[in-house]
Amino acid sequence: MKSYRVGMVGYKFMGKAHSHAYRDLPMFFPQVAVPQMKLICGRNESDVSSAASQFGWEGYVTDWRKLVSHPEIDIVDINAPSDSHKEIAIAAAKAGKHLFCEKPLALTLADSREMLAVAEEAGVKHMVGFNYRFAPAVQLAKKLLDEGRLGQIYHFRAWFLQDWIVDPSFPLVWRLQKEIAGSGSHGDLGAHLIDLAHYLIGDMQEVIGMSETFVKERPLPSSMTGLSAKGSADAPLGAVTVDDATLFMTRFACGALGSFEATRFAPGHRCTNSFEINGSKGSVKFDFERMNELQVYFTSDDEDVQGFRRVLATDPSHAYMDAWWPPGHTIGYEHTFIHEVVELMRALAEDRQPMPNFVDGVKCQQVLEAVEQSIAERRWVNVNEL
Repeated sequence: MKSYRVGMVGYKFMGKAHSHAYRDLPMFFPQVAVPQMKLICGRNESDVSSAASQFGWEGYVTDWRKLVSHPEIDIVDINAPSDSHKEIAIAAAKAGKHLFCEKPLALTLADSREMLAVAEEAGVKHMVGFNYRFAPAVQLAKKLLDEGRLGQIYHFRAWFLQDWIVDPSFPLVWRLQKEIAGSGSHGDLGAHLIDLAHYLIGDMQEVIGMSETFVKERPLPSSMTGLSAKGSADAPLGAVTVDDATLFMTRFACGALGSFEATRFAPGHRCTNSFEINGSKGSVKFDFERMNELQVYFTSDDEDVQGFRRVLATDPSHAYMDAWWPPGHTIGYEHTFIHEVVELMRALAEDRQPMPNFVDGVKCQQVLEAVEQSIAERRWVNVNEL
């Protein structure tokens, strides 16, 4: 059994998710190459040493340069804030390390293209973290599409709704600062929708969008972790420099029409990551808050029983589920990361590029920036202009 030694930069929200995936993979997927959790990296020594012990890493460093140059590291996992992705990924690729980078791939399209070019020149494997592809119900939707069971596709509509910053006194975390995050709901949430659209439907031709920042200033934080933060109401204010909500429409190369909505200002929606696809032979609906289910409708059903049916995607016939529990015993958010790492390990063992990879990250970034250009210029933008 092959094994690959992992060094990871970042130890908070995504760091915990990735660590959990590396730890659980060998138990449930014993025929897959094994990840060895060698080093974890973070700037705060006290915090990263605690994370190393809690998550199960063999050691830690406080300088990512030491990690990417370490001779006993095969894969560099990058889940630090977005402004660090490019520098770390390029250095790691030049050091001959395989790459696993969270989305969005970079702050700009130009940076993402440079990352891809360096990775290709170095001949390393590269993966980007679009974990929602790996929910078995999403995999089932892909299967139905690939088999033509939905017919000609007419519509793809998607929405990712959250509410964690509705309170205007919520602190100014890094995700609300353009110089660190790149964009707000658009790049954080919308990127997932764009990747799902590319995966399920295909390339986009043109886009038009609009966005809004509802709360322009917020108190500076005293601490932050993941999607939570602490601060006082009388703290100094800082400018919010990203979008709170972005909506856009698209026309796909296949002729289908698409609509997208990403917002952090939808009270009552914790993580409503959803899409609906309509075709000539049927439709499917998915909502990540009910991630084990796919709603399926076929026009060929007899008229007296037509309607959306709930398919519980937990049988061994569904992607990845033969490794888990008996049918009906559901899985959760963390399993999408395990499946993601399964794909990475299989790709390395088979000497192929994993999916999705930096090519997909660049395609996503291209659409993100086309939408931003459309908003700035108030017009339709051809994606291939960028």
